[in-house]
Amino acid sequence: MKLFVGLGNPGQEYAASRHNVGFMLADALSEALNAAPWREKFSAAVADANINGEKILLAKPLTFMNDSGRAVRQIIDFYKLAAEEMLVAHDDMDLPIGKVRIRAQGGSGGHNGIKSVIAHAGDGNFARFRIGIGHPPKDDGNDVVINHVLTPFAKAEAEKIRDAIKYLVPAAECFFTEGIAATMNKYNPRRGNG
Repeated sequence: MKLFVGLGNPGQEYAASRHNVGFMLADALSEALNAAPWREKFSAAVADANINGEKILLAKPLTFMNDSGRAVRQIIDFYKLAAEEMLVAHDDMDLPIGKVRIRAQGGSGGHNGIKSVIAHAGDGNFARFRIGIGHPPKDDGNDVVINHVLTPFAKAEAEKIRDAIKYLVPAAECFFTEGIAATMNKYNPRRGNG
């Protein structure tokens, strides 16, 4: 079994915000994999899918971004999953809008949602899809960052995000069937075009 976790904030007011690109990818995957309808369990919205006879659980934590790990912990405890069987998708301010990076593991990079998942999962040994949302204007205040991640994308930006999500759907399918090494090899953008 594999677990896909898309990070974001629950609620209609956050649905189109930059912080919710993980939820957006989870929804796109649910559609692509003909997953069962979303239901509430483990403090998350979850949907079951199947690839080549292997169960895939899609999850969108409903605990709000900074506490995402609480929902993840419930899922991995229930299914006795190792961190390596999990793929987490999240927004990344250090990447330009719509750019993607795929990593096998790592630290939080200052991302509070990932920080929470690492704390609750016990280690950072899980795959990540980082989706660029661009950096806010330079300012010393923390409010600028908070406003940036909670605002929706402009029209041209939203198009780039749609393209990134379309690109990552088959990449996630590759992770489920072939593992993270093959996924990074096939889908991590090469220097110069990524």
